[in-house]
Amino acid sequence: MNLFQISWRNLTDKPLSSFLSGLLMTFGITIISLLLLLNKQLDDQFRKNIKGIDMVVGAKGSPLQLILSSIYQIDSPVGNIPIDEAERLTRNPMIKTAIPLAMGDNYKSFRIVGTNKKYLDHFEATVGQGRLFQQDLEVVIGPRVAEGAGLKLGDTFSGSHGLDQDGEEHANTKYKVVGLLKATNTVTDQLILTPVSSVWAIHEHGHGSAAAAAGPGVEGDDHDAEVHEGEEAHEEEPREITSMLVKFRNPMGMMLARGINTNSKLQAALPNIEINRLFSLLGVGVDTLRGLAIAIMLISGISVFVSLYNSLKERRYEMALMLSMGATRAQLFGMLLLEGLVLALIGFGLGVVLSRIGLWLFSSTVSSEYHYDLSQFSILPEEWVLLGVAVLIGLLAAALPALGVYRMNISRTLAED
Repeated sequence: MNLFQISWRNLTDKPLSSFLSGLLMTFGITIISLLLLLNKQLDDQFRKNIKGIDMVVGAKGSPLQLILSSIYQIDSPVGNIPIDEAERLTRNPMIKTAIPLAMGDNYKSFRIVGTNKKYLDHFEATVGQGRLFQQDLEVVIGPRVAEGAGLKLGDTFSGSHGLDQDGEEHANTKYKVVGLLKATNTVTDQLILTPVSSVWAIHEHGHGSAAAAAGPGVEGDDHDAEVHEGEEAHEEEPREITSMLVKFRNPMGMMLARGINTNSKLQAALPNIEINRLFSLLGVGVDTLRGLAIAIMLISGISVFVSLYNSLKERRYEMALMLSMGATRAQLFGMLLLEGLVLALIGFGLGVVLSRIGLWLFSSTVSSEYHYDLSQFSILPEEWVLLGVAVLIGLLAAALPALGVYRMNISRTLAED
């Protein structure tokens, strides 16, 4: 029987003590591993979607809400703004691009966003099947929409008012899917994109005119006279959008935000500032959980130390007998170290598995609510460092009581026991 088998037999002989030590190590590893996974994936999603967007112009209200709703599509819009006023502000020479967004409808909880081709270009989203939208009520959809809503090229559907799938359905108007986007792992994967004019047609002119705007084959052709009257009635009303995504020509453009907030009825929010503020607030809770997990791992090390120390006291006669039969003190020392190492490795293995289960459960919730995918289960480089820390704690906890092997008096121990 080799040292590993003896070490394993010693651990299984005291299952309760070994289970407690391994459980504490597992809990600590699970919490830290899960925090690392969530932090990495959330940071990747936030940073990837915010890249290249220097400012968001929208209605007065919460700047963070404006950022979350316009960039990440995970909050309700603050309100609408006149497109004429937004375009006038964005004609400033410091502004390189300005992308309009018009929101307010959904299909099976997937948001319908009115925009233009610049939005797709910004996120480097390309059409994999079909073509880009060219006229009112034509849409291109992200891969998660196609999968989650069961839509395919050529399908038609009616949107529901608001961002809740239980909203009132625009039953007399139907969008047509003309393109399927390739996956980019950005917010475009879970959106239904259409021209801004589609949103105007539905919300400004009523269902009948929106159907007429869609062209032949869409219900509402019998109401042309009413449509034209409706269009004339609304001709003087200003067009509105939800927000505008702005990219500066140079960093000096940031000075525009203060002027917009002070001298206009619009709000300008700087994404980097707001997201950094959000992460700093979340960071307090994350740091607290991480500290708790480290404390649990240290407690597990103390548990291993106490367990092996008591085990050494109880097995003094057995070890003295092994020494008298030819075993070396180094071999016994190594046997005890193996016990600490085995507990650390078991704790790490189970902790990594449990953290993936936790991530899967969290991802399922986020996916159903916001359609984001956080199910990247690969081992992170930081987790290998975590393995080293766990092994170090296990070895140190085992080494301290194992040093007693070198102080053992063989003849006295055999005589006493």
